[in-house]
Amino acid sequence: MNAQDITVPQADLGAAYRAHKEAIDAAVARVLASGWYILGQEGAAFEREFGAWLSAGGPGMTAVGCANGTDAIALILRGLGIGPGCTVATVSHTAVATVAAIEMVGATPLLIDIDPRTFCIDAAELLEVLRNPPPGLPPVRAVIPVHIYGHACDMEAIMGPCQAAGIAVVEDVAQAHGGRLHGRMLGTIGDAAAFSLYPTKNLGALGDAGITATPDAALAARMGAIRQYGWRRRYISDEPGVNSRLDEMQAAILRVRLPLLDAGNARRREVASAYDAALADGPFAAPYRAPGVEHVFHQYVLRVPNREAVMERLRVQGVATAIHYPVPVHEQAAYKGRTALGPSGCGETARAAAEVMSLPVFPEITDAQVERVCAALRSL
Repeated sequence: MNAQDITVPQADLGAAYRAHKEAIDAAVARVLASGWYILGQEGAAFEREFGAWLSAGGPGMTAVGCANGTDAIALILRGLGIGPGCTVATVSHTAVATVAAIEMVGATPLLIDIDPRTFCIDAAELLEVLRNPPPGLPPVRAVIPVHIYGHACDMEAIMGPCQAAGIAVVEDVAQAHGGRLHGRMLGTIGDAAAFSLYPTKNLGALGDAGITATPDAALAARMGAIRQYGWRRRYISDEPGVNSRLDEMQAAILRVRLPLLDAGNARRREVASAYDAALADGPFAAPYRAPGVEHVFHQYVLRVPNREAVMERLRVQGVATAIHYPVPVHEQAAYKGRTALGPSGCGETARAAAEVMSLPVFPEITDAQVERVCAALRSL
């Protein structure tokens, strides 16, 4: 079977646009007619609406739009005063953007291993590192737990030690928009949160976009200045800044998509439940969900020791798969040999990279496509 014979894509961004084409086209036309394309009414409205959505049932959050999710992390770190002379702990099983953002601000990344069930940061190893920091590194000033694949990190185990030590917690929610932990929205638990709004995300633009959120109004104001050259008054830089602005076109599109997010996440969970049932009594376990976690299935990820053979068997049956992520950050050429690791040496991270496989999951997937995937899974 050739690529053109694939009947169930792993993702389908065109379907997401077609499902709401009329509203998206109207939003784009509105921006084009306005004559204002950067930091205008659409961006301000999206920031308010996103902050209100994120705040539902929790602390009041202020959102600040930016150019992409990588910049969102970097803006938070800059806003917190974290840069050269600081270490930031995170994971190696993540999109390289998480680590790239740390280096963008001049800080030193320290990569912690993952929990093999959730793929999230190993809170026990993180605590060990906070108690006994690796020699030769600057002090740990921030931790970035990545809510990978839509599953929450163990924030209860992370927040207490970090707060006691005065260490900032920056949630990377790039893959978990709308996820919850014990009823609390992800992105409202730490000191601040970074969201990628890349087209593939649960809440995605039709180009690059990102947003930060924090309950700290002063931090939000500082990030709002830093994203545009450190301006609080036009053309006057009060501090060094960058150029990382959310443009009006993407903001308008995101305003259309934000009210659809919760229903989209519900559809992802519905698809995940169907896959769970198809995998029952088979050779591969369904993705683990920790107690109290409301998973939003940015990806539906299996651990498959004989991955290449399984992916080929699914491909022959018309089902596309993907690997997120095939090479840990610390093993990639740009970072190998120069990135600090936690005491375990990221052994679980390496094992996951050799085994993870993502099945098709997106809100617009049809029932017939879901059944096609389920039939293929039952045949494994």
